[in-house]
Amino acid sequence: MTLRNQGGSGSDSDGGVLCHRCCTSRTQGQRRRLQKQQLAFVTLLLLCLAAAGPHSARAQSEDDEEDGPYRGKYLGKLNSYHHQVSGDVYAVNEYTFLIVGFNYDGNGADTFFWSGASNRPGPQGFIVPDEYGKTNILDRYHNKDFTLSLPDRKKITEIKWLAVYDLNNQNNFGDVFIPEEFEPPRPQLGGTFSKRSHNVSSSSMEILDSKTIRIKDFTYDGLGKRTFFWTGVGAQPSSRGSKMPDESGYLDPIRKYNKETIELELPGDKTIFDIDWISIYDVADNENFGHVLINDGLNVPPSLVKVTPFEFSLPNCRQLHKDLQVSWEVFGPQITFQLSGQVAANDYMSFGISGSDVSSKMIGADVVVAYIDEIRGYTVDYNITSLAPCVQVLGQNKGVCRDDVVGGLDSFQLNTYSRKEGINTISFRRILKSSDDGDKEIFLDRSNYVVWAFGQLDSNNEPAFHTHYPKSDIVIDFNTTEPVNDCFAFTKRTETPVQLWERTRITDATVRTFNAYLGPSGGLRGYQGLTGHVSSGLAWYINGYMIPELYLKRGLTYTFKVRGGNNPHSPEHYHPLVITDDPQGGFDRLSDAKQSEIRVLAGVEFTRRGRPKPTAAGPLCLSSYSPNYDRRLDDNFPTFKKFNRTLITECVDEAPALLEITPNITWPDTVYYNSFTHGNMGWKIHIVDSYTNLRHSGQSRLTVWSWPVACALLPLIVLLAHPAKC
Repeated sequence: MTLRNQGGSGSDSDGGVLCHRCCTSRTQGQRRRLQKQQLAFVTLLLLCLAAAGPHSARAQSEDDEEDGPYRGKYLGKLNSYHHQVSGDVYAVNEYTFLIVGFNYDGNGADTFFWSGASNRPGPQGFIVPDEYGKTNILDRYHNKDFTLSLPDRKKITEIKWLAVYDLNNQNNFGDVFIPEEFEPPRPQLGGTFSKRSHNVSSSSMEILDSKTIRIKDFTYDGLGKRTFFWTGVGAQPSSRGSKMPDESGYLDPIRKYNKETIELELPGDKTIFDIDWISIYDVADNENFGHVLINDGLNVPPSLVKVTPFEFSLPNCRQLHKDLQVSWEVFGPQITFQLSGQVAANDYMSFGISGSDVSSKMIGADVVVAYIDEIRGYTVDYNITSLAPCVQVLGQNKGVCRDDVVGGLDSFQLNTYSRKEGINTISFRRILKSSDDGDKEIFLDRSNYVVWAFGQLDSNNEPAFHTHYPKSDIVIDFNTTEPVNDCFAFTKRTETPVQLWERTRITDATVRTFNAYLGPSGGLRGYQGLTGHVSSGLAWYINGYMIPELYLKRGLTYTFKVRGGNNPHSPEHYHPLVITDDPQGGFDRLSDAKQSEIRVLAGVEFTRRGRPKPTAAGPLCLSSYSPNYDRRLDDNFPTFKKFNRTLITECVDEAPALLEITPNITWPDTVYYNSFTHGNMGWKIHIVDSYTNLRHSGQSRLTVWSWPVACALLPLIVLLAHPAKC
């Protein structure tokens, strides 16, 4: 190139040199400008990163939170200055913080959770009570999660910071600041159910927290085939959704609703952020009767429901109720089951083959009753011939009876049992086709109708009347080609005390006659709540009231007109009245040794052979539910009076049995009226020396009235048995 340039014209040579110099000069200038631009860019980037560092860390932490459970609105990490203070802080609602992974070495002299409205933590502030609501000096914390509530209903929007502060040294050990214009999580209003069909409608839905939805004025005619509360994702409801338990935790097809307010809880670990809609959906016809869409980005409080993951070792699992699931595996001629239930320590779980081949029916069913006592677990084989406790009827045991009591075999073999975090888990196995005639065969070539229930055990560890049970058909195919599993985690919210029905006491000295007949025992508000005993399903109604406490005076004579059933062939409705010093009742079901410990005061005489024989068995007078009523809704009635108005009372046209008593000085101060055949149906009789003491004892809540008034109170009663003598 140089030779060619030299061999060319002078002008060309000069031009080449000039061009080279010019290009070199231009290139050097560009490089200097580029270096300046790069330096400026790097400087600006460093400044931006320095300024955005805390925000980036916070954003990163918020991103990380999306992978974990929803805890509320994130405020940030505690700034740590002394004593190893650390943790993440969330706003749960307007008044409450959630602190996750909190650490503090406990070495401060006078240290508290401290908050205020000044620009920075200082002496101007107030103590925030600890997680127990106390204002004690803080102890050591290690990686602890808890909530703090501001005192005196102060709101998070009224403060600027939360700190771990030592009042003695005026020293701030760690703090977090509340952003300006901060909006704490609050319940949010949603839409209303679209009115497509079957009268589905509602007022505005209220999302109370991340798992709980309140629906006001909800209406549905109940005429769908297999209709459920249904949730899922996508623009519109579809068959690809999943069931949502109803307001009582059932997964059955939903009932009729008429402008009712209900609260629904999303199942397992699912939250409102995991769904796009809630539908009233019929899975039989794949039809959406009405739905409501869920808005994005809801700023709602986190749910405080405890979520416990389900654990099962068998390949198939079916969720029967929010608090009960069954899993199974078939191996050769045997099938292994596992029942897992979130039940009380003295509760039983029951599951088995229906008494009918075409529906789920308790009568005739072959079931296991599984429970755990203080020592071990049990799986007991039961046969159900009547919805009543096991009693002897003409020499044969009828009702809910153990197989070995009715001449059969206990076909269940216990494998494992455990109780952990309030959940009973019991596994057992049985042969598919047992040699016991009382056992139902478990079919593998077709589906099986099953039944289930859970409730309390009585004092003899026998199943009392079940508190939870299905109203619809439950079908399970135990021999699927692929494992089936629709189970979800157990959830438990803080229980609120049940408001009991009013307690009735009869203290009128002029009342000497008591009309005793039978009626339903109600739910937790009724017999069970009033007495603290498990229920058999029926209770004594005295003068129109459920199990009133009676006050009788020594030396006076009283008459009970008994209409509890006089047909000994009926295991359900044969209830002679007895009075003993035993609060449980069911004298005839007890062993000879137990009977000898009980003092019988009236209603029983003994044969020459020493066998007890009832003397007050009258015709049946029974208050019962109206047709198609669901007794699982008993607790929806706020008072017994409203509950009683819905009952229909029918009486056999026969004279009642009469039981006359004259309490004397030998009678205890408290005795009990009960059924001769079934336990837990009656309640207290107080034996007093004077009614005057009652009037001056401050018992102003006692109900005082006479039997003619009670006759007027009986709802829809059919007094066929001598109404003139009422």
